[in-house]
Amino acid sequence: MGAAENKRLMNEIFDELANGNRRPFAEAMAENLRWTIVGDGAWSHTWEGLPSVRADLFEPLFAQFGTTYRNRAIRLIAEGDWVVIESRGDVVTKQGKPYRNTYCYVCRLNGGKLREVTEYCDTQLIAETLAPPESAAPA
Repeated sequence: MGAAENKRLMNEIFDELANGNRRPFAEAMAENLRWTIVGDGAWSHTWEGLPSVRADLFEPLFAQFGTTYRNRAIRLIAEGDWVVIESRGDVVTKQGKPYRNTYCYVCRLNGGKLREVTEYCDTQLIAETLAPPESAAPA
């Protein structure tokens, strides 16, 4: 797939995320996915492989949400295997705190599957709103 096809795929995925449907995003993840959240906070880490992304990143993250998570793309830029998505997330935690983060995802696709995601976001907002993942909690 070329840049236009990759951009179209990610646009379709984010159209669904904007409506609260995470399934297309999940279905686009490759088994060997590498996901990195940039920064120095408790959630800043690199997860290797789809099982780790699901169990160690998404499960503890989505367990804190009290409403349907939505993420709306603002801008998509594509070149070759890479698609960059600027987006805005929106959800309320189970504690009633609004969690509206701003994201920039740098995604590498191959064969219509996400192989690598580097996530840039407001890590201070994460620290103020979300509990750290268990792996980051003090012993």
